[in-house]
Amino acid sequence: MNKEQYGKIVKKNTPKEDRFLNALKAFIFGGLFGVLAELIMQFLRRLFNLTVLDATVWMMIIFIFFACLLTALGVFDKITTFLKAAIIIPITGFAHSVTSAALDYKQDGLIQGVGSNCFKMAGSVILYGVISAFILVIIGVIINV
Repeated sequence: MNKEQYGKIVKKNTPKEDRFLNALKAFIFGGLFGVLAELIMQFLRRLFNLTVLDATVWMMIIFIFFACLLTALGVFDKITTFLKAAIIIPITGFAHSVTSAALDYKQDGLIQGVGSNCFKMAGSVILYGVISAFILVIIGVIINV
């Protein structure tokens, strides 16, 4: 069997995803996460008399904490399988990638394991985030001149 035949067999037997259903789930559940974020912010503002900025920071910390906790418990991937892109909003996706890399390499020690590999997945997000932010700032400066 050559690569071409093998590729055809794989393509034939790979289950097809329903893109419309995935998009609908991401839209609905992503919207619900947005509502949840707003509810958390309003709760924090009223309970602790926080400013909008402070409540936003605390809401993000709560989302990061739960993303890390669910990753550590092995539940985050199962939730992602069902919710698709809805839960991979930048902050929870980033927290998940760092936490999962740290958990994968914890047996190698703090320096050579966790420290060396913690940002393997997240490193590309940081790199391209910085590059795209730089490009967008340049465009913004050019447009406003």
